Amino acid sequence: MSGGDAWRPLRRFTTARIALGRTGHALPLSEVLRFQLAHAQARDAVHQPVDFTCLASGLQDLGYAVEYIHSQAADRVTYLQRPDLGRLLDKPSQTRLAELRPTLAGPDVVFVIGDGLSAGAVERQTLPLMTHAHLRLVAAGFQICPTLFLARQARVALADPVGATLNARLTIVLIGERPGLSSPDSLGIYLTFDPLPGRQNAERNCISNIRLAGLGHEQAALKLTGLVRAALHRGLTGVALKEESDDRGLEAPPLSLPVGVCQE
Repeated sequence: MSGGDAWRPLRRFTTARIALGRTGHALPLSEVLRFQLAHAQARDAVHQPVDFTCLASGLQDLGYAVEYIHSQAADRVTYLQRPDLGRLLDKPSQTRLAELRPTLAGPDVVFVIGDGLSAGAVERQTLPLMTHAHLRLVAAGFQICPTLFLARQARVALADPVGATLNARLTIVLIGERPGLSSPDSLGIYLTFDPLPGRQNAERNCISNIRLAGLGHEQAALKLTGLVRAALHRGLTGVALKEESDDRGLEAPPLSLPVGVCQE
């Protein structure tokens, strides 16, 4: 059995690009085509705009109001070239938040859902995740801001001025992660205690790789609830706060709830 054949059975356990084989000194044509397809899917994930319409409808069915906000990156090209502008709210968004402050100020948690670098991740993972997370966070007694903010051309730090304006104790950002060649639809969650403009990434906690082939929606919701509880109890997030859920916690009985996903 050749070296390539010895690796081939392992392919069923991973989406990593292993045991590709060869034709002479080159990759087989089938693998070249698979690579080109994966690369095209990753590029599409970055450049395709998120369809927030279906997502907004599903979130409203969970009982949330929805507000749209935008970063100072006016378009996708600017967003990709100027990450700093993706962290800042544009003027209309600042004005709208100021108008909402009297009625929304002071929650334990405010959610911001940003397009980030993967439209597919936001469209496919957000609603199932929020369905699980909503019931678990409410059952744990946390006061969640009744309005969710859908953010275009958003970087993670865009939630900091949202949380600061609303005087939230904690912001939770759901955002499309940078796509890989085998994971174009991976969602990330970022938590920041006492959100303020200028917070550093070391002051946040992250739950990543949320997708059907990665961390499941129920597991992610369990991890998120545990981190929210610890963050609010200890008054911090970031490198000093460790995620301590174990396998027994992740195997907790699933909640009985409807889970939807926006259809493309």
